[in-house]
Amino acid sequence: MDRTAVITCGPAYAPIDAVRRITNFATGEIGTLLAEELASRGWNVVCLRGEGSTAAPPVGVKVASFSTNDSLEKILQGQPQDVAAVFQAAALCDFEVAGISGAEGVKKLSSRSGTVSLDLRPAVKVLPKLRGFFPGAKIVGWKFECDGGRNEAIGRGLAQIGDASTDACVVNGPAFGVGFGFLLPDGSVRDFADKRSLARALTEWASDS
Repeated sequence: MDRTAVITCGPAYAPIDAVRRITNFATGEIGTLLAEELASRGWNVVCLRGEGSTAAPPVGVKVASFSTNDSLEKILQGQPQDVAAVFQAAALCDFEVAGISGAEGVKKLSSRSGTVSLDLRPAVKVLPKLRGFFPGAKIVGWKFECDGGRNEAIGRGLAQIGDASTDACVVNGPAFGVGFGFLLPDGSVRDFADKRSLARALTEWASDS
């Protein structure tokens, strides 16, 4: 086998000022587990980790870091088009700062300025661009949902698959419930209790071709 998989994991951030940022809770652990599972099956693995990842990086694979949504997009664009599988597990930013009211023209906000307001705008979405970057790859997105219940979470996962032209989606979060769901376009879901069992199943699915 001479196939390459690209994994994104960990958090991105959006700068507020020179020292502060908006970010997400993400350790990068699933990326490490998945990278090592794939490598054990003979895959060439590129693991792109958010700078704020706290889990240990994977061993025996190529690792690079990213910071913002834009920086991750540029790294992905630089990968070969013949990548066989892409797992977009990174917790990217949904919003970025469009402006700051009450403290214009400063590099570092000061609490002495009193109340300030952040104006947020939607950040660039990377997942819908992956099919153009890697036309022949199996692509898996992630959907972490907090509102509603399991059916609503699965519905949003299916919408993501359609909107982003991906092959599958991993659904999790309080709305989905305990563990993880591996969701296919036909609406079928396989449930996994933990990250390691999910990583093994994703590796088997990607390797089955």
